[in-house]
Amino acid sequence: MNILIHPSYFPSISHYVAMAQCDTIVFEMEDNFQKQTNRNRTYIYSPNGIQLLNIPVKHSKEAHQKTKEIRIENDFNWQKQHFKSLEAAYRTSPFFEFFEDELFPIFEKKHQFLMDLNFETMEFVSKCLRLKLNFETTTEYFHEVDSNSIQDFRFLADGKKDKSQFESYTQVFDDKHGFLSNLSVLDLLFNEGKYALDYLKSQKFI
Repeated sequence: MNILIHPSYFPSISHYVAMAQCDTIVFEMEDNFQKQTNRNRTYIYSPNGIQLLNIPVKHSKEAHQKTKEIRIENDFNWQKQHFKSLEAAYRTSPFFEFFEDELFPIFEKKHQFLMDLNFETMEFVSKCLRLKLNFETTTEYFHEVDSNSIQDFRFLADGKKDKSQFESYTQVFDDKHGFLSNLSVLDLLFNEGKYALDYLKSQKFI
């Protein structure tokens, strides 16, 4: 199976279910940026329930701007805020400390472009999962693609359209708020560790 999918910020579990079960990934590089999508946000399980981590981006006067041209707004230290939120959410999880030393440097960098950061977060997660990503990138934009040759998973970047539900696993605060499905893949990684890849390969889109 070949898939077309967006690079996103610490992608959702649904992203990684698709990527773990495919043969080749094609990352969409020519789309126009859309606000309020997972291109620049992710969701984690905080002590108070679902928490949004949003990357501030610089706004352009142009009506349409390609995602690969979107610059990150680094005038305030959003990286510190995001890492503190991850610590509060996952410090007591089984595997946070195991991955922490490799995770922290991502939040020390001042990336200029959102796309560069998204690729680095995916490289980090894939390395932790021991999942080799065989991927290509698009050179032009197609609104629709041939479903016989490639499956279009670009809709997964829009959290409102992604209704995926997956099997439950133990989460840090599930005694307070119950199981929350399809959060950032970090939630799965910090709670399941080396078993996370087996989980991703066993899931079906519901």
